[in-house]
Amino acid sequence: MHTETTPTAREIMNTHVLCVEPEMLLGDIVSFMLKHKISNVPVVRHDINVKHLLGFISEGDCLEFLANEMFYGNPSPTQTATTIMKKHPTCVGPGTDVFALTSIFMSHQFRHLPVIDQDQNLLGIISRRDILRALDEFYRMWNRASDRERFPVDVHKIMNHRFIVTG
Repeated sequence: MHTETTPTAREIMNTHVLCVEPEMLLGDIVSFMLKHKISNVPVVRHDINVKHLLGFISEGDCLEFLANEMFYGNPSPTQTATTIMKKHPTCVGPGTDVFALTSIFMSHQFRHLPVIDQDQNLLGIISRRDILRALDEFYRMWNRASDRERFPVDVHKIMNHRFIVTG
């Protein structure tokens, strides 16, 4: 297997990521996720053209905090992205290859992973479906290359068979 052709997070990730601000209220986060039909959302602080990743919120986090708030009453302080987000979420770098990504997804049962640079700036997000799509494309390409290696075409042999006369 050639590492230079192995897909990486940089090629697989979705760079158009919807994000929320740290002070956004729980109810607004839930509405935002439902409106955009997303199952998770990064919490970021915007610095000029950079999104600094602070945390990550999943549907499960929203379910837990929303149900608790309704069952136990309004919490103090009010629930915001900062209070419900998973701080220090598992992240990957842009150079992480598809096999390492698959291992991380399978080992931890993640549905999405943020892709960050060395300064914790959000570059994109990868889903299980993105990994599956990339693996499928890579597998098809690998199969075609393997077929060529197993059955190399020798033009001379093909040409010579045209002139074989059986009697």
